[in-house]
Amino acid sequence: MKRSTFLATMSAALSAALFSAALPALAQDNYPSKTIRFVVPYPPGGPTDLMARMLQSELSTRLGVTVIVDNKGGAGGNLGSAEVAKQAPADGYTLLLAASGPMAVNPTLYRSMPFVPMTDLAPVIQISSFPLVLEVHPSVPVNNVKELVALAQKPDSKLAFASAGNGTPQHLAGEIFNTQVNTNISHIPYRGAGPALNDLIGGQVQVMFDILGSSLPHIQGGKLKALAVTSAKRHPSLPNVPTMMEAGIAGYEITGWHGIAVRAGTPAPIINKLNTTLNTIFSDPEFKKKWEAIGTPVVGGTAAQFGELIRKESIRLGQVVKKAGVTLD
Repeated sequence: MKRSTFLATMSAALSAALFSAALPALAQDNYPSKTIRFVVPYPPGGPTDLMARMLQSELSTRLGVTVIVDNKGGAGGNLGSAEVAKQAPADGYTLLLAASGPMAVNPTLYRSMPFVPMTDLAPVIQISSFPLVLEVHPSVPVNNVKELVALAQKPDSKLAFASAGNGTPQHLAGEIFNTQVNTNISHIPYRGAGPALNDLIGGQVQVMFDILGSSLPHIQGGKLKALAVTSAKRHPSLPNVPTMMEAGIAGYEITGWHGIAVRAGTPAPIINKLNTTLNTIFSDPEFKKKWEAIGTPVVGGTAAQFGELIRKESIRLGQVVKKAGVTLD
């Protein structure tokens, strides 16, 4: 081979290698440049879905690309979460609305998991911290927690509580309640909070621990009776409704939280851009007002802070699950 030909070949090869090496950085610099899929691991209609749809238009406007919400319900949130954790490319074009159930409860609740939250997913930001409300259908002849316990402890009690699915905060709250007050209210899991709430309003089930934002209009409209909230303090939207601890259930506190995650391995600059964009959205006074109207304060913060929340809650809620003796599959 002539020297000139050899040099030309080597030069071309080097240029190609440098170009290939530059592609990941170029992709990060241009992010986003195509449609983003926002996976919600629950069916349409519940609070998790509502949050995603509230963020959908804001993200689309601020990032300059189309954002589509894709509901992938099933297995207590594991199905959709695992799809992002195991199948989606690590490129920031598939977001997961990461709920406390699959992220922190299910690893203890299920004997086997299709993904490992702490290693298969990368946190982006925390977006909510919801108190739950213990509520009953108006046909249930109780007006407080003490009366509900007494009714549930009767030998002929046929009370059942609805949840958004196995492993969800609604499910865990009911199981903890049964354990602490020595009742056996039957659990009926639904494929999401929306269908569960509809059946509660319709009287097909009698009891539910639901995220406050979803149930508040129905409580205010007289379609449901609120007995207590599961947060440490009373909620300003229901100032006359006691906390579970005030109602006599010592140490009872549980909240549902949500965040956004992407597949592990997603480049840090992309995660940082998503985090910055979402914090900007939450700092907008008009959006903040709408967000708080669904029952949760604006949270935000760094990706590292959300990661630490997942780690701590996995330990705390895992201990709660073990104490309650709840297992699935």
